[in-house]
Formats: sequence, structure tokens, C-alpha cells
Amino acid sequence: MPITADFHMHSAHSGDGRTPMEEMIRQAVRAGMTHICFTEHLDIDYPAAPDLPEHYFLLDTESCFHELTRLRSVWADRIRIGFGVELGLQPHLRDTHTRYVASHAFDFVIGSSHICNGRDPYYPAFYEGRTEEEAYREYFASILENLDAFHDFDVYGHLDYVVRYGPHKDRDYTYEKYRDILNRIIDRLLALGKGLELNTGGLANGLREPNPCTAILKQYRKRGGEIITVGSDAHVPERIGHAFATAQEILKDCGFSHYTTFEKRQPVCHRLP
Repeated sequence: MPITADFHMHSAHSGDGRTPMEEMIRQAVRAGMTHICFTEHLDIDYPAAPDLPEHYFLLDTESCFHELTRLRSVWADRIRIGFGVELGLQPHLRDTHTRYVASHAFDFVIGSSHICNGRDPYYPAFYEGRTEEEAYREYFASILENLDAFHDFDVYGHLDYVVRYGPHKDRDYTYEKYRDILNRIIDRLLALGKGLELNTGGLANGLREPNPCTAILKQYRKRGGEIITVGSDAHVPERIGHAFATAQEILKDCGFSHYTTFEKRQPVCHRLP
């Protein structure tokens, strides 16, 4: 059986989502998913942006949980629905995130880097006045800072997110070019017992490979990493499960025999065919 668990998706509860939860669930069932997890955005202290309203990436967690709990009972005989969150990590938010995660009954927590030293690589200004490599290296260095500050997450999301938005995206990007700092990140994740996410959102946005790239996934596995979730990063129903057949082949090529879901913050392995 192919991968049937999409563990990264957003509904209208996320600032950049517009689709009601139930529409996302309905499409997941149509797409053959057996497990999904809503991982709505929480980016505290997101920098002001002229094209976004204030508090755009804050999350009404109680409202989200209330609706998810209701829909779980409605769809219980057709699909398992996880309660997750995607935390936008920044080192100074360590204590705030620690209290937040401890106060909610999450199944799954993604730690992601959306903000690097007060700026979002989504915007062209992040790359102005320097080379693409300098910008990418600053982003990877900020991940190490996040890993030193905060550990209460399950997997690191779209580890090389920055390449989605660079001037040349992943045209000149390779693991080998950044292996010195990427290996430090991988080793730190392993020392902390954390997993990685294979995020197919990059493929949906024109990248040659998922986030992170295949070579990073291979290094994580080669160094003993086993916890690997698969997520589409879907913000609309038609993206659910996007390129999961490709993801499956990538995981097998990297040496993985299983992919992972989470229930009550505990990993559950599913064998790859």
C-alpha cells in the first residue's frame, strides 16, 4: 500500500489557509488517506509585513481543537485525524513555546524555521545585498540556534525551506555545497532524538526535489535517523497527498523501510511497500 498519511496540512484555522477543515478531510478520504494531521501555523512574533494583517500567523488553538474534536467523531469510521501544530521557531520564544506545547494535548508538533533573524525568507528583501549562498547559510545557522534553544517538537519541518524562495530557488543548491553546516544540523537532530519531515510542497512549487532535498534525507538515514514523516503542506484540498508516490520512491532509495505518524506525541511506524 502506498503512503496514506499526510502529516502536514493547513485549514482555515491557519492565517494563510482558506479551506474549512471538513473540506480538507473530505478530500483526504477521496485521495485514499487513512491518517492525516492538521498542523496549523503558530508563528508568534512574526515580523510586520505590508501585505499581511497584524497577528496573521497566530492561532486560536482552542477553537481549532474544538472543531477538530467534533469532526473526529463524524469521520471516525473513515480516517484518523491528528491534532498537530507547526511552530515557527525563534530562539527567544523558547519559554513561550515550552509553556504552549505543555498546555495542549497535541498528537504531533512540527518545528519549522520561517523567520531567520527577524526576517522571512519568503520575501525578496531577505536576499538583497548579498549572495544567495550567504543568505542560505544564514538560514541554516539559525536552525542550529533554534535547536540549541528549544527541543519540544517531534520533527523538523521542510528543513531547507529557504530554497523555495531564493533568487534561483534550488537551481544552484546542493547538499554538497552546504554539507558542513547541514551535517551539524542532522547530527544535532539525531542527538536530540528528533525526526525529519519529507515535505512535498517544494515539488508543488516548482523545485526539483522535496524539502529537504534527497541528499539530506540520505545523510539523515545513513547516520541512523529513522523517524520520517511525510507531508504535503497542503493549504487547499487538491494539494493533499501531492507527489506521495515520488516521496515513497525517494524514501526507499534513501534506505528507509518505514514512514512515521504520531499519536499523542509517540511515533508509529508504517512499512513502505
